[in-house]
Amino acid sequence: MIIGADVGGTFTDVVAVDDGSLRTDKVPTSRVQSTAIASTMVTLADGTSVEALIHGTTVATNALLERKGARTALLTDAGFEDVVEIGRQDRPSLYDPFHDRAQPLINRRDRHGVATTDGLPDLAEVEAVAVAMIDGHENAEREQEVRERVEVLVPSVPVSISSEVAPEFREFERVSTTVLNAYLMPITAEYLKQLAGEVLRAGIAEAVGVMRSSGGLISLEDAAAFPASILLSGPAGGAIATEAVTSALGKRRVISFDMGGTSTDVCRIDDGKIDVSYERSIDGYACRLPSVGIHTVGAGGGSVAWVDSGGSLRVGPRSAGASPGPACYGLGGEESTATDANVVLGRIGAEASVGGSVNIDASLASDAVAMVGTKLGLTPVETALGILRIAEEVMAGAARTVSIEEGSDPSRAWLVAFGGAGGLHATAVAKSLRMKGVIVPRHAGVFSALGLLLAPPRADAVAAVRIVDDDLGPARAAASDLRKATAERLGAAGSEPVNTELILDVRYLGQAHEVAVPWAEADEIDLVRDRFEALHHQRNGFVRPGDSLETVAVRCTAVGRPPVSRAALATWAPSDPSVSSRR
Repeated sequence: MIIGADVGGTFTDVVAVDDGSLRTDKVPTSRVQSTAIASTMVTLADGTSVEALIHGTTVATNALLERKGARTALLTDAGFEDVVEIGRQDRPSLYDPFHDRAQPLINRRDRHGVATTDGLPDLAEVEAVAVAMIDGHENAEREQEVRERVEVLVPSVPVSISSEVAPEFREFERVSTTVLNAYLMPITAEYLKQLAGEVLRAGIAEAVGVMRSSGGLISLEDAAAFPASILLSGPAGGAIATEAVTSALGKRRVISFDMGGTSTDVCRIDDGKIDVSYERSIDGYACRLPSVGIHTVGAGGGSVAWVDSGGSLRVGPRSAGASPGPACYGLGGEESTATDANVVLGRIGAEASVGGSVNIDASLASDAVAMVGTKLGLTPVETALGILRIAEEVMAGAARTVSIEEGSDPSRAWLVAFGGAGGLHATAVAKSLRMKGVIVPRHAGVFSALGLLLAPPRADAVAAVRIVDDDLGPARAAASDLRKATAERLGAAGSEPVNTELILDVRYLGQAHEVAVPWAEADEIDLVRDRFEALHHQRNGFVRPGDSLETVAVRCTAVGRPPVSRAALATWAPSDPSVSSRR
């Protein structure tokens, strides 16, 4: 038996596969995630030995969102201590006078410029250290020397170095990613150690794999060392499952629509390939680690409806979460949510139960929605319709972000709806974007957990280069080293590569942003230019024929065999008869 467990903000979804049979469970997310996972695994296994647990976790994400990471020190070159605060001049909300940039994760007193390993500051009070020298992407030895010295001074404090976390040019993004990784290391390592104790040492499972943001699996040890790589751990599973199902159905252009209790995650999949981004911001912090191109908005079943100071109805981003949850759950929640609005409108039946354990109380839902309606002068039904219309517009906006804003026409795509609430709102979102249709897959309520089982082990590596026009020799040399590095990482995790892909980060000379261009070592510059300009035109709407090209990075991705074959998808039919009702 192999088990996938995806921890969400409201519910934890668990899927167990054993010799072609499938069992599922959905339970409210508990405060101690590892204990709930272990107990649910025991119930599902029912005495059967478990070969592996594949885990999608939110522990790193929650620590960042709640600012509960470690007190971290930054060691860099003198004069660059404030790079994380200066950042870039990009303004995500140009016309919002109340929008503030995210505050640095490291206080000014903990940012130090160092010249030699003998001149390190006092680190006795910090819980993690980030080492990011200004030339760390080219000179790893300096950072390694500093790390060795830190480990002598404070042996119990974990250290992240930029030459291992994100060895790329652009000092702000590299330093930010390294700081992010160090900030999350202690809390993530502690959680994974606890999980190992609950699952491995208790004999519940023989091995544990963790989903990366990029859609691949890594070991517990690597997840603890590189927690910034698992910030989108859970949502990536839904994208993997979507790609597998829609490929089997022959649908080449789709948008995944994962609506849970706390948020909605959307991802574009064109020509059967998941969009993987190497440059994204997570809650305002730059992260240069590969991640599935997921866009998240704070609109889920538990999103709270409220009236702002101007008398307008708003929905989210705050969520009622798993405790107390929506009012209709009867667990103490009193605020109206999108789930309560669905109950008032009969879209969720009054006799329904959520996750098989939470019964719906329609009278509590009606009271909560009426309370909001009183402030607006609307009836409960009018208020409920308004709540859902606003939530659906927020979700449609997320789908526009991953399609129209990236040069892809959503009217040519199908919407694949899953998550606990995806099927309730898929048609409204698809109509808003004039999409081709909606697909609701089997086991939609636990679809992301299912995707964990279909994800392959994955290793990524990157090397900074600077190549102008036709001299691709340095790229080929770097690619050879990267192939060896990724194969070794997979081997250390007990897997071997079954597929390896190379990518060049290419831009017009003088541009500020790159395009990821698929590449094979035998490809010459003319073929690279053709691919680059096709992708550049799709994304930006223009090309500059004849202008020099600049290659700034070589990337390599190696994947192994997934825990469960995609061919098994067709055998996982529901064992229970479907339930129909009319209201």
